[in-house]
Amino acid sequence: MLTVAAAALALVLSGCGEAKEGPGAPPAPAVTVAAPLVQDIVDWDEYVGRFEAVQNVEVRPRATGFLSSVHFQDGQFVKRGQLLFNVDPRPALAALAQARAQAAQAQAGLANARTELARSQTLAAQRAASQEELESRQSAMRSAQAQVAAAGAVVRARQLDLAFTRVTAPISGRISERRVDPGNAVTADQTVLTTIVSTNPLHFVFQGSEALLLKYQRQDSGTRIGTPVRVKLADEMDYSRSGTLDFVDNAIDTGAGTIRARAIIPNPGGFLKPGMFGNLRLEASRPYPALLVPDTAVTADAARQVVYVVDKAGAVVVRPVQTGPLLGNLRVIRSGISRDDRVVIDGTQRARPGQKVQAKLGKIQVQPPAASQPPGSSAPPASSAQPAGR
Repeated sequence: MLTVAAAALALVLSGCGEAKEGPGAPPAPAVTVAAPLVQDIVDWDEYVGRFEAVQNVEVRPRATGFLSSVHFQDGQFVKRGQLLFNVDPRPALAALAQARAQAAQAQAGLANARTELARSQTLAAQRAASQEELESRQSAMRSAQAQVAAAGAVVRARQLDLAFTRVTAPISGRISERRVDPGNAVTADQTVLTTIVSTNPLHFVFQGSEALLLKYQRQDSGTRIGTPVRVKLADEMDYSRSGTLDFVDNAIDTGAGTIRARAIIPNPGGFLKPGMFGNLRLEASRPYPALLVPDTAVTADAARQVVYVVDKAGAVVVRPVQTGPLLGNLRVIRSGISRDDRVVIDGTQRARPGQKVQAKLGKIQVQPPAASQPPGSSAPPASSAQPAGR
């Protein structure tokens, strides 16, 4: 009985296998395949930061007194040395006149001392004056010379005080509004009259993580002064503003685990303003040939990322890959496939590992990148790529 039952089960299984291979079996699913796109690219890391003025000056008076006049319009562009304020100069003029009078008095004393010395020298030559008298006249003349020098120094000091009643722009740039109106008293080196910020170029300040700093230092890229950067504003789609890295701080912030870095961005038209947010891309690699596939062709399989490849027999093979940054709609594949593999770029949802498929040849094309993350987001800096030479 057991032998007969086994034989019957074998016939049933044989009949099922024939049904699968017969004309009624479903056709192999259709997928689109293409060889990875090979292109020279440069990796860029993205950061959020803020523009800052290269120079930011608080304008304070050097003289104490009453503010008498203002010589600028709030918010205008001023040049270095341009007159901004006047402090009432009358006290300074009076002090200068007094100093000059004292200088004239000292000059008169010197002239008298010279005359007395000459007379004593003549008498001493005729043995009509003692040596002590001659030395006394010489001492008086040296004292008069010192008094003249001191009076001259006082005159120069009073001239400086008078010059300080004219408050001029210490730098060229955009001036803020005045904070003190004429008629108010101001104190030397204390009262803030207004502020001036330079406008061209500007600094772009951002924070980088310790991990990225280590990566740059190990591959000798990204932290060199002069490394290219590109910046875009919150309402811009393209990173159209170019600049260079000009400063990396000398220590990691132990609280945040980040390091402060700064780029310099030309601003010839003055459109950019200090305090604006922006997104920065820092060149993170040298140009290298990369394999690119559509980002949609990369799928997650547990803790790894994979792509589907169709082998020479027409079967689907799973390839674990190591991915890199995005270039538009394409993902950089660092390892796991070769440039000759036929990668499934459409129909991955229909493909199953080991299954035979109908492979249709397609083409991989780069599409423009989507808008990036807005400033102020708490997400970590992203990585992207661009074709080399752009």
